[in-house]
Amino acid sequence: MTELDRYALRRLVREAGQTLARAGVASPDVDARLLAEHLLGGPVLLADGAPEGFPTAYTELVQRRAAREPLQHILGVMWFRGLELACRPGVFIVRPETEVVAGAAIEAARTVAVEEERGPVVVDLCAGSGAIAAAVAVEVPGARVWAVEADTTAVALARENCEHLAPGRVEIIRGDVTDPAVLAELDGRVDVVVSNPPYVPAGEVEDVETAGYDPDLALYGGGADGLRLPLAVVERAAALLRPGAVLVMEHDPGQGAALRAAALGAGFTEAVTGQDLAGRDRYLRAVTELASRA
Repeated sequence: MTELDRYALRRLVREAGQTLARAGVASPDVDARLLAEHLLGGPVLLADGAPEGFPTAYTELVQRRAAREPLQHILGVMWFRGLELACRPGVFIVRPETEVVAGAAIEAARTVAVEEERGPVVVDLCAGSGAIAAAVAVEVPGARVWAVEADTTAVALARENCEHLAPGRVEIIRGDVTDPAVLAELDGRVDVVVSNPPYVPAGEVEDVETAGYDPDLALYGGGADGLRLPLAVVERAAALLRPGAVLVMEHDPGQGAALRAAALGAGFTEAVTGQDLAGRDRYLRAVTELASRA
């Protein structure tokens, strides 16, 4: 026998949404529903009611979310380009704007696959949870993907996510993305480098959940302008990429001009800034010089 009938269950979920709205959660009704479905194991709208103990367990989850613990940490999952990935505390939670960045890299890889009729070689620098690497492997089935990440917790999660979503398709390497010895065997052979490096300028994290739960190592790019690591990624990408290849790198909206200049200075012949779905400058797309034809 259920403790709540379907009408009481839906009323409880509506009230939870109101609680989360008062707490300042950006998507209160959606979060309230997802928390309920996490416990129910299925859609609220299809549930005839809720089992005994549901109200207490649900209230505890709602209180955690109202205290601004990330929804992804509570559920243990996060979503990226239609993929469901495991999420763990201590690893950066992938953001919707990064889906656009991954999309630009996937488009570049697909172009190689179609025009050159071969599997593109793709390297993901600062791989974090493995979200971008997994998306590339899933959406470009012939791609050969390497992903580099320094943090041990993130490396373990990236391996878990990539093996689950694209078994045997992504090689995860623990290493410093600025070290020329890391993937040196691929220098001059890579078709696409994609990166979502730490780039936040010092002291500019405003979102309470980001500041409270995402690791500093995954946020701050170094220096007052946050550009130390992004600039290093540009240099490393220039060495990895073959002639006519593409770098796609996420950045802060205020860093576009500096990174375009850095790319041109590093030997790229084309450097443009792409926008996210909100119209903000969000990523660098740079192309290496084509090999000369003697």
